[in-house]
Amino acid sequence: MADKDLLSRTMRIDLIPNVPSAPVGGDHKPVVIYDPDESLLPADGVAAEAIDGSARYDELFQSVYDAAVVTDLNGVIVDANVRAVEFLLYERTDLCGLNICDIISGADTSLIGTLIDNLDEKRFTVIQAYCLRKDESLFPGEIAVNKLRLGTMHLCFFIRDVTVRKHAEEMLVTEHNAIQNAINGIAITNINLQLEYSNPAMASMWGYENADVFLDQDARGLFDDYDSVSEQFNTVIEDGVNWVQDMKAKKHDGTIFDVQVSAACNRNSDGDIVGVVFSVLDINDRKRAEDAERQAEQQRVMLESLGAACHHLGQPATILLANLSFMKMHLKDADGAVKEVVEGSIEAMDRLGKILHRLNAVNEYKTTEYLSDLSGDDSGNQSRILEI
Repeated sequence: MADKDLLSRTMRIDLIPNVPSAPVGGDHKPVVIYDPDESLLPADGVAAEAIDGSARYDELFQSVYDAAVVTDLNGVIVDANVRAVEFLLYERTDLCGLNICDIISGADTSLIGTLIDNLDEKRFTVIQAYCLRKDESLFPGEIAVNKLRLGTMHLCFFIRDVTVRKHAEEMLVTEHNAIQNAINGIAITNINLQLEYSNPAMASMWGYENADVFLDQDARGLFDDYDSVSEQFNTVIEDGVNWVQDMKAKKHDGTIFDVQVSAACNRNSDGDIVGVVFSVLDINDRKRAEDAERQAEQQRVMLESLGAACHHLGQPATILLANLSFMKMHLKDADGAVKEVVEGSIEAMDRLGKILHRLNAVNEYKTTEYLSDLSGDDSGNQSRILEI
């Protein structure tokens, strides 16, 4: 039975490209290796004997999806398929005779020895490196290396252009970093609305130091109105619509704070809805600013109204006071009760004038307790007036 440990072992080699880089001219230092038949390979850099170009081999070799390059055990290229020509922009005749190190940026002849030693131990070998085209442009490649017996032992390099995949991976890393460092709280749930991911900002909003505490929690429990949030999330999942709304959130210690929630359905690669992605913005500061602005506007309106009322009341009050004073002067022989009424009216008008004067000087609007409720309990609801 085959050794499972050996069969499952894969060696990965990552090479940093030489930038700028160009094919190295001249002879490469040969790597002297004994093949399994213990026959000494040439040490002068000359390619191994030509590969048998049978129709079956050629058909299989040319139909491989990846670029395929066959070298001798010194790394000298002896054959290449059509995809290799397309990838590397060389003619096939130009490729044959180059060293594999000429097309793997950052590689040197020691790589060949490492590969052979590794393959002798029956491990798989994969190289992550940049490949160099004839025009000196680079592309990221994933290179699988195998032994290939064609009369004598050779190495076969299967080169896959992973430009699209690498770009996608880099975009994923960029997007992940952006989400991790976003000021908004961002979270992802499964179809049952259980949290599968949350960023650090999300944890900070709810008073946690670690975002992992949210994992597997019910996302609806993060908000004060469980039923309303549940209904909205279900609408997102069932109808595939986006949702934005201001809501009350509840921290783990019970503190209530204002947030704006934006939610959208999360789809897999097949387009099926698998959960919800939502972001949360803390709007406590905005709410406080709106309240302060609202109060300031209320103050302005009330003070303007109060000033206008004082102005409109002041003129008739002045006339009444003047008329009462005139009446008092001409009631010398009048009944005492009439005089008392007139004098009382004049005193009332004086008080009214003083009140209007004080009201006109008010620069802050607020209310104060005035009358107790009917039960006489001063702690209950109070009638309120302007405090001046």
